Formats: sequence, C-alpha cells, structure tokens
Amino acid sequence: MAKVNEIFNELNGSQTDPRVRRYITPKRIIFTQGNVTNADVLLNECPNQLTFHPAGVCGMQNNTDKNAAILIDFGIEFAGCMRILCQGANTGGENRADLRIRFGESVMEALTPLGVKNSTNNHANRDIAMSISGLSANETNESGFRFAYIELLGDGAIMNLAGIKGVFCYNDVEYKGSFECSDERLNKIWQVAAYTVHLNMQEYLWDGIKRDRLVWIGDMHTEVQTILAVFGNDPIIKRSLDLIRDDTPVDQWMNNITTYSLWWLFMHHDLYRQVGDLDYLMEQKEYMVELIKRFLPLVDENGSEVLTGHRFLDWPNESYEEGKHAGLQGILKIVLEKSADMLRVFGENELADECAAKAALMTKHVPNPGTSKQGASMLALSRIVDPKEVNEKWLAPGGAHGYSTFFGYYLLVAKAMAGDFAGALDDIKAFWGAMLDFGATTFWEDFNLDWTVNSAPIDEIVPEGKNDIHGDFGAYCYKNFRHSLCHGWSSGPCPYMTQYVLGIRAISADTYEIDPELAYLDWARGEYPTEKGMISVSAKKTPEGTLVEVSAPEGIKIIRK
Repeated sequence: MAKVNEIFNELNGSQTDPRVRRYITPKRIIFTQGNVTNADVLLNECPNQLTFHPAGVCGMQNNTDKNAAILIDFGIEFAGCMRILCQGANTGGENRADLRIRFGESVMEALTPLGVKNSTNNHANRDIAMSISGLSANETNESGFRFAYIELLGDGAIMNLAGIKGVFCYNDVEYKGSFECSDERLNKIWQVAAYTVHLNMQEYLWDGIKRDRLVWIGDMHTEVQTILAVFGNDPIIKRSLDLIRDDTPVDQWMNNITTYSLWWLFMHHDLYRQVGDLDYLMEQKEYMVELIKRFLPLVDENGSEVLTGHRFLDWPNESYEEGKHAGLQGILKIVLEKSADMLRVFGENELADECAAKAALMTKHVPNPGTSKQGASMLALSRIVDPKEVNEKWLAPGGAHGYSTFFGYYLLVAKAMAGDFAGALDDIKAFWGAMLDFGATTFWEDFNLDWTVNSAPIDEIVPEGKNDIHGDFGAYCYKNFRHSLCHGWSSGPCPYMTQYVLGIRAISADTYEIDPELAYLDWARGEYPTEKGMISVSAKKTPEGTLVEVSAPEGIKIIRK
C-alpha cells in the first residue's frame, strides 16, 4: 500500500492547510426552549468519540407548542465550525432528525433568522439546516462565532446529544511580542487586538472571520503592523500581498478600490523597512514601477489629489467628500514619498525624483477635513499640516467620539506625533474599552461611542426598552447583523502601544529607535520580535525620572532619544 504522502502527490495535492484544529467545550447554556432535558451535560468535557454508554445525554423532543432549542455560549469568539455528537435521533421511525443551526457573534444574532435585521449567510453560512443520524458526529461549515442556537425541527422529532464541540481552526503561531503596563484595561485591549488579528490569520490574511473572509489589501496595513509586533515576520503577510498582486492586472485597482493599490505600496515600503528582505522587494519591481506610474498623473497642477475610481477612505467618511479628500491627499503624498524610496532601491532614480517632486507639490494644497478625524489624521501623518495643529483643531475635541476602527491606528499615531500621548491612551480606553464593556472578545468592523447609549451587551438577550448594540446600528455594508464583530483592521491599539508606549520603532531592519512615552502610566514593559531576535524594553517612573532598560540581539543597533 502506498504511503499517504505518495498518494497525496499522485493526486496532485500540492496545497496544504497551515492551520490546526482544537476542540473547545461550551461554557454556558444561555437558555433552553421547549422540551429539553439535561442541557448542562453539554458543558462537560467528553470524548470526541461516540460510545455506547456516554456519561450523560442532553435530550431534545418536539412534543410541545415550541420546538426544542438550546442557545449556547463558547465564551469567546473563534473561527471554525461546530461538531455535534448525536447519540440517537428519530423522526417518524427513521434514525435521523433535522437541526436548525444558527451561529452568532452576539446572542441576538444567533437568535435571529435570515433576512431579519439584515442577517445574512454572506461569505460563510451561519444559518443552516442539517440532517443528523444517530451515532454520528456531524460538523457544520466554518464561520466566525461565539454563540450557537440549536433547534430541533419536525413534529415529534427526538434527539439525544452526547456532546457539542467547537472546532477552533487557527494558525498555531507563537505570540513572541508582548506588552504589559500599570493599566490593566490597556493590557486587555492589547491582548484582544492581537487575538483579533490572530483569528484572521487563516490560510491567508482575512479582515473578518464571519464576513469579509477575503484578502482586502487596504485593510491589511494595520493587521500587518500587529502581526510584526506580536508574531514577527509571518509568511502569511507575503502570501497575501502576492495573492492580490497576482489577481490584479496592473491597469486595474486592487480589490476594485483605488486606494487599496496605494495601501499595497504603503505596506511593501513598511515591510521592507522593518524586515529588510531585499530579494522579496526586488520581486515586486516590474509590477510596482508600472503601478507607481499610474498614480503620478493623479496629482493636478495645484498639488491636489484627483484619484479616480472608488475613492475609499473608511466607512464613516464614505459619503463625506470633504473628509475623504483630506484623507486621500495625505495617503497619496505619503505613498509617493515611500515609492520614491523603493524606486531608488530599484535604481529607478528618475522616476523616484518625479515621485518626490509630486509629493512636495502636494504640500501646497491643504484641504479642510471638516468634521473628519480620519481625514485630519492623514494630514498629520503626511505633515501637510503640523500634527500639533491637527490634534488641537480636530483630534482632541470630543476625545474618542468620531473614531473609526479602521483608522484607529492612524488617529493614535497622529496624536503621538503631536505629543498627546496621554490623550491617545484615554481614547484607547474609551473607544476600544467600550467594546470590551459590551461583551466583546474581539474588536469590531466599526464602532461608535454613541451606540452605547441605552444599549445591552452582546452576550445577553436584549431586554425590552434597550437597544441591541449589534442589531440596531451600522451603515453601508455593515448594517445591523451583517456587521462583523471580529475585524482585523480594528487592532490598532496593539502596534500603537508597542511602537509608542514602549517606543520600539524600526528605522531599518537592523536599526531601532527606542523612545518610551509612559504619559500617566507608572511602568510598561514588553518585547518586539525582529529578524535577529527579541528587543526587550522596560520603562518605569522613578523620582529621578523615567528609568529605561533595553536589551537587543546582536546585529541590532539601538538609538535612544
């Protein structure tokens, strides 16, 4: 008999799944409906194998006016599926019965049928019917969820469940980087941000595990910064960058969004600066040079961006042209400057000079971002407007009101550039902390502090008179229950706290600036993974000032401010 690998090769099975599978047990029965007995059996650890004499079974029987149903909580959002261990089933004498399975990132989503409050099966089925036989183990499709509603269908149907398992599918990568400080709320936010991105590190880097199970290249920049701070230079970064490059002819825009081609260039520059893989950068030369040429005519004679196509900044600014224009002005200037750097590496000096000249011209056109904190942040990052002026006029007023999850990282960096380190920490605790207060175990596609008024958490049934923070809010593509509650682009506090609280920032792959900014924190410590090993930083306030201790691997030059 041929070995498995030989059979695999004969079948042209060149692709493998980099993920692992782990089984998790439900943590809580939220409620039962109809005739359900011994539901707590499902909270017990049990073999992942049916036996003839299980320790106990949960019985479900439809002999009342309501179908038997159970709502379970796995305790944390995860990516994967559910395994149902059926001891016995019966419908009209047949050794089978049908179940309705409905996943939810919130309790209310799990309870809501398709089509109600914009609940969908987009990108991954989360509302399905399954036919299940006795003495069988049955797995659902994959999705992203924390809660699961299980309803027995059919008059007189009977089912006995020996167990329910969550099947957690994830990349088993090491958490190398770390962050810890004197504020526990900030520690929790860093950890949840890292976990949010980890869930999206599937076979490729996604933005969402329920919806947006795709490589959205513009959404990846913050995710990549998080990966580099936590996991190091993971292969999923290059794999995902290359997938979209190969999927997109150079005369088209990536993901059909003009700015996403800009973000692709943005990421390559940052990746090269932080990792230093010259061979990989050179692989991009032909495509990158032609792409950069497409952007040069999109600066007019007055220095204004005139980007064509889908001019996406972020969702809250999608219908706000004033803020969008300010943001795009900043992004295009930054990318032209980064492109000039990469072109000089390629030896394309004439084209590099043209990029630099266009970027300089863009300083002459200064848009007014209006009420858009996102647009204002890009004016600061591009230094079209002094960061201190940006913070004073647009970012500081209202605190975390007006933030968006996608642009959270850039808003925080803009505040750091203005020297408002305490304000950045306050905004992190107010904005991302509010999601934790409402039951989040991962951070969301979008969020608005105004949604918290008179709203119930995601981990409980919404009482009468309260708002459903998941099902009653959202806009554009994320209205109501279509809203993803695990989106990698929302992880900005993680790289921000590593780069600015610990102060670990790459100048090049072998040179790092270390400049901790504790603001009102008593201490902070953590590690950052480089290609040559770990940089470790500890900062502590003392009566004499801030004591900073740094260790770095051989070959890494440290510059202290």
